Amino acid sequence: MERPLLERIRERGWRVTPQRRAIAGAFDGDHVDLTALDVHRRAAAVLPEVSLATVYNTLNELVQAGELREVDVLPGPCRYDPNVGPEPHHHVWCTTCGSLFDVRPTGLAGLAVPAAQRHGVEVADVQVLFRGTCRDCTLH
Repeated sequence: MERPLLERIRERGWRVTPQRRAIAGAFDGDHVDLTALDVHRRAAAVLPEVSLATVYNTLNELVQAGELREVDVLPGPCRYDPNVGPEPHHHVWCTTCGSLFDVRPTGLAGLAVPAAQRHGVEVADVQVLFRGTCRDCTLH
């Protein structure tokens, strides 16, 4: 299990301001790949004076530090994933309700791009996004 984001911020020696505490707290729980607006809404419920600019600045700092991963779900805003541990994972997205879940599918070993097809690009990361409709949306 991934250590909580607030704990990782403390381990970095960063100052734990009320704003950082509220923003990190927004990521508590499972499958919390959130948009910046989601983070702001959750953080403001705890600390009403937290600004959207502070949320964006903090998210950017955390991405640069490797404590959050940006997940592009197109169309739609970028999501921030606190699950950045050493075990790689991908995502499954419900295109109806927008739910996004971490998954660790099997059989993806063949995704490596042969050097001849990389066009000189050094591959640093792989993000797989499975799209579909979740059970709740199918039932409604």
